[in-house]
Amino acid sequence: MSAKPTVLFVCVHNAGRSQMAAGYLRELAGDRVEVLSAGSEPKDQINPVAIEAMAEEGIDIAGNTPKILTVEAVKESDVVITMGCGDACPVFPGKRYEDWELEDPAGKDLATVRRVRDDIRGRVESLLAEIAPAA
Repeated sequence: MSAKPTVLFVCVHNAGRSQMAAGYLRELAGDRVEVLSAGSEPKDQINPVAIEAMAEEGIDIAGNTPKILTVEAVKESDVVITMGCGDACPVFPGKRYEDWELEDPAGKDLATVRRVRDDIRGRVESLLAEIAPAA
């Protein structure tokens, strides 16, 4: 892994789970980690309930835009975290891949999205402790 690892979060729509995970990692890691997110079939905007749930944590993801998953994004990443995108993500040797089974927050109420958010936070904290522990 490079001195400053790059983490790519991938879900289908890049509008909920991957955006929340990227928001947490940016917030918790500061400049220790490069953070990317993308989707295999991105929506045109971030899930408003995910924006609200993250705002409760003091993290603003409202200005983010869902992005299409590219081979280049995977190539430049050290860690690729998938969240329900199945085989859409290309695999390259020498990279760390994890699949996080998380409920899709699309169309769900705030209480459900909070549960997903809190699950994501715990996973992001564990990942950060492994790839870029605080000095």
